[in-house]
Amino acid sequence: MTNFIVKKVAVLGAGVMGAQIAAHCVNAKVPVVLFDLPGKEGTPKNGIVLKAIEGLKKLSPAPLGNKEHAALIEVANYEDDLAKLEECDLIIEAIAERLDWKHDLYKKVAPHISANAIFASNTSGLSIGKLAEGFDADLKARFCGVHFFNPPRYMHLVEIIPTPDTKPEIADQLEGFLTSTLGKGVVRAKDTPNFIANRVGVFGILAIVHEAEKFGLSVDVVDDLTGAKLGRAKSGTFRTADVVGLDTMGHVIKTMQDYLPNDPFAAVYKTPEVLAKLVEKGALGQKSGAGFYKKVGKDILRLDFATGEYVPGGAKAADIVARILKEKDPVKKMKAMRESTNPQAQFLWAIFRDAFHYIAVHLEDIADNARDIDFAMRWGFGWTVGPFETWQASGWTQVAQWVKEDIDAGHALSSAPLPAWVFEGPVAEKGVHTPEGSWSPKANAYIPRSDLAVYKRQEFRAPVLGSGEIDGRKAGTTVHEDDDVRIWHSGDEVLVISMKTKLHVISPGVIAGFKKALAEAEKNFKGLVIWAADAADGGAFSAGADLQSALPAFMSGGAKAVDPIIKELQDTFMAMKYSNVPVVAAVAGLALGGGCEMALHASKRVASIESYIGLVEVGVGLIPAGGGLKEAAQRAYKEAKGTDILQFLKNGFTNAATANVSKSALEAQAMGYLKEDDVIVFNPYELLYVAKTEARAMFDKGYRAPLKAPIQVTGRYGWGTIKAQLVNMRDGGFISAHDFKLGDMIAEIVSGGDIDQGSFVSEQWLLDMERKAFLELLNHPKTQERIMGMLQTGKPVRN
Repeated sequence: MTNFIVKKVAVLGAGVMGAQIAAHCVNAKVPVVLFDLPGKEGTPKNGIVLKAIEGLKKLSPAPLGNKEHAALIEVANYEDDLAKLEECDLIIEAIAERLDWKHDLYKKVAPHISANAIFASNTSGLSIGKLAEGFDADLKARFCGVHFFNPPRYMHLVEIIPTPDTKPEIADQLEGFLTSTLGKGVVRAKDTPNFIANRVGVFGILAIVHEAEKFGLSVDVVDDLTGAKLGRAKSGTFRTADVVGLDTMGHVIKTMQDYLPNDPFAAVYKTPEVLAKLVEKGALGQKSGAGFYKKVGKDILRLDFATGEYVPGGAKAADIVARILKEKDPVKKMKAMRESTNPQAQFLWAIFRDAFHYIAVHLEDIADNARDIDFAMRWGFGWTVGPFETWQASGWTQVAQWVKEDIDAGHALSSAPLPAWVFEGPVAEKGVHTPEGSWSPKANAYIPRSDLAVYKRQEFRAPVLGSGEIDGRKAGTTVHEDDDVRIWHSGDEVLVISMKTKLHVISPGVIAGFKKALAEAEKNFKGLVIWAADAADGGAFSAGADLQSALPAFMSGGAKAVDPIIKELQDTFMAMKYSNVPVVAAVAGLALGGGCEMALHASKRVASIESYIGLVEVGVGLIPAGGGLKEAAQRAYKEAKGTDILQFLKNGFTNAATANVSKSALEAQAMGYLKEDDVIVFNPYELLYVAKTEARAMFDKGYRAPLKAPIQVTGRYGWGTIKAQLVNMRDGGFISAHDFKLGDMIAEIVSGGDIDQGSFVSEQWLLDMERKAFLELLNHPKTQERIMGMLQTGKPVRN
């Protein structure tokens, strides 16, 4: 094997994208140097870059996993620091979208690019071939386009755009780095204007504007129809345009106008009059305070296309159309939209027809195969299902016939016919996605998935509908399955337990499943991994204990009846902690309350960068009772190493008392929920592979469960010190009386209670304190108000 290791990255341009790409490199522990122009005379030489780095700390959603890591970005300017480029293995140019500006910069930097470095332009649509003009043959072979989507930390898609001169191994090396190190979903695009996602996505937006005007629909109704109800970004179409910026939208549309004059859909690329007028007025969307929407006080007003004025918004899809969109069978759903006389349903059929027409006509020009278009739209525009997947699931041949009829009748946005491959040969019989691969009109064949080595790290790759790929819900050999859990393995010496409850809450059935899994793992496997089958799709690790399932016991027997349920939860987590084989928690998404405590009791945690971890029980008027406070006390004692434990305890106390949740795995590490030697994974599709690798490695190294040891606590000294601060907060009106009670109980438990400072207690002592406090709170009317409020509205009640 040949390793391609990126030891350092340079990002040229500290604008919105450049600074955020640099931030994400730092998230992934990749040293990065961020360049921009030198400051004007009388200002700091690196002032532009320093200002951009400062801005990263304020951006929302946060580009940095830990804001303190902003200091790790090295600053540079084009006047003094070009020699620093020689240390870099990857150079990403991310300046403004002007061909002439980019060429000027390339002349400056080219002599300083090392002989083996990859040089890439983060352009959203300029020709990569034109950008490479003027390079010598050697640099041309190491140059390509690399298109990140905004915000780069969160958007999964990166398009790689090689030129005919780009060496294949260069694109392969870059794909490996982007996929595993930065956690991206890579799609190879052809060097055509706006590449794949923006080409299809922006056409889709223009088609929606066109059809909305044709059917007389307002922006709020269109957003309701084209958002979550279609499995797309919940902001819909017009609100998304406002967020992106209407000037940016206009720029991308202009690229299509300038470079695609002979496109069969060229008439659609005309800038919509409504958009042009808004940009002319300076109404650029969210950043200027007005666009298609305008916030006035607490009200969100919408633009009225007819008058150009802002009017009250909030209109929704018609009930009959909402019912059509809830239809589970895609064949019936598409048929109902096409046959309905309701203008909203006709609008929906029209935008699907327009999309199908467009991707069929342009597939050969813009992408290698149909799968790449579907992934580009899913990963770059937040669609749950790609356009080719939707077409195939809705009945390939029938939908193709309907689209043809609309083209022939003049209802479509172009008179261009559907290509012959849509109706003939293998596609007519099997569709574009099959187990052997996805259709490529150029190759006239089904193209299989990439077999690059990096994808061996993904036990379950992102599937496409129709490919027949087995996902983690069904794969492998099932040892036990019921409504709450599935216990299974892939013949690789590691047992996996996957929770099946909603948000993977911890029900009595989940606890029973864990007991089975621990017994089976200790008997026949090298380790146990806790992994959610929907981890890569934004699913939760676990949203905590299932309050709903404990209600019947509480209603019939009061708090006493809940005691055995909590005791069993504690005992199970302790059995995990002291298991004779390693238990690895593969954390992604929400790990709240009992879910956080489950992770804390694992032998090791492998966490996706997008892990949101915290003890949130105070939100429902309770305190953590699955060992979370016990772990805070134990970790503080270990970290103190003989010094004042209270200084190390404050962090754990504050996190629990304020229900503080990490905004990333890096922040969870800083908060103490993840340990320094826990592993952070950037690509959620690699989570299971890395967790299993860790479990096997721990076993093979001769894993032994930790010895049970007493914990030194701060006693009444620690409790009293924290309580004094709580009194000040209560008396100052910062917290309610019930918040004070909860804080006081948490302080008592993490301090070990009313005992001498420096006393040693067992883990069970602290667990018993947790349980006693939890049961007392269950009987408290204020806690009951909070629990019922959460169950009824899903929102915390402040009382």
